[in-house]
Amino acid sequence: MHHPATDVLSRGVGRSLAAAVGNTPVVWVSDPLTPTGRGFWAKLEGFNPGGLKDRPALHMVATALARGELLPGAEIVESSSGTFGLGLALAGKVHGHPVTVVTDPGLEPDMHRLLCAQGARVDLVTTPHPVGGWQEARRLRVRELLAERPGAWCPDQYANPDNIDAYAPLAHELTAQLGEIDILVVSVGTGGHSAGISRVLRKGSPHLKVICVDATGSTIFGQPARSRLMRGLGSSIHPRNVAYEQFSEVHWVAPPEAVWTCRTLAGSHYVSGGWSVGAVALVASWAARTHSPDTRIAAVFPDGPHRYLSTVYNDDYCRDHGLLHGRPAEQPDEIECPGEREAVRWTRCRRVAAPGRQAGR
Repeated sequence: MHHPATDVLSRGVGRSLAAAVGNTPVVWVSDPLTPTGRGFWAKLEGFNPGGLKDRPALHMVATALARGELLPGAEIVESSSGTFGLGLALAGKVHGHPVTVVTDPGLEPDMHRLLCAQGARVDLVTTPHPVGGWQEARRLRVRELLAERPGAWCPDQYANPDNIDAYAPLAHELTAQLGEIDILVVSVGTGGHSAGISRVLRKGSPHLKVICVDATGSTIFGQPARSRLMRGLGSSIHPRNVAYEQFSEVHWVAPPEAVWTCRTLAGSHYVSGGWSVGAVALVASWAARTHSPDTRIAAVFPDGPHRYLSTVYNDDYCRDHGLLHGRPAEQPDEIECPGEREAVRWTRCRRVAAPGRQAGR
């Protein structure tokens, strides 16, 4: 007689929480975002327990343990707008570490409650940095906590190359699911998944075009830093993991455009997510409309809709923040270089370089 647990394990299913991460599905997204017969493939990273960043959190913690950089049972301290914090809470459970997530008042109440429920300690900064905004204020607070707590370790998702390496399995999954890919559409925040996925995909798709999606008010690609409503993409600092040389073009998307796309996705395809998903889907649907129908387009959806029920999917919140503008324009505005003018709505630029190296500025 077979024991049920043994039968399950023999089929390749592990008992660890880590076994629940990866092998996420892809779905076809088409009308009403694109004409019938055109569309793109969406990689649904919301099927991971906490979202896309479960992957780097588990990988970075395991790698740091193997190197001896993180001692068994030591505290993990990191800055996060939410999703990486969820990943670290998961990694902390898997490997036996307490986790402190440093965040700011922009964190959604639902995410704050979820992090606490999952055992993470939430440390809230109260004043933005005069130049680097909330993000820099959070990083400085992480430094303070590390100095106060000997043995504590920070993954440093903005600069740690292990963040990039963690996404190789996702790229291999995409190749197995879709074969050769012509266009990859990805959001950019810390730069980890855009760099890690594109680097691996190019080995099997040498002509791959990578379209990166940023938020208005983000300074990653040379725009002026502004206060940003959207979480999960964009930055008020310049993360070292951003692989500028991998990108063919950049699109900046504004909050109302992301909200409309999120809600339209939810109503038409059931699958949706938050700010990053809306921004990526808007740009991927444009790519599907403007390229030949046989172009294979893959878009990475970093999470699901659940943490955004009080924001993106809340009519009162959206009305209070002026986010219910209706359908976005069919085409983005165009600028020659990021320094030409500030992007306040969906805007495209085909000149991508690290800030400070942008010709024409």
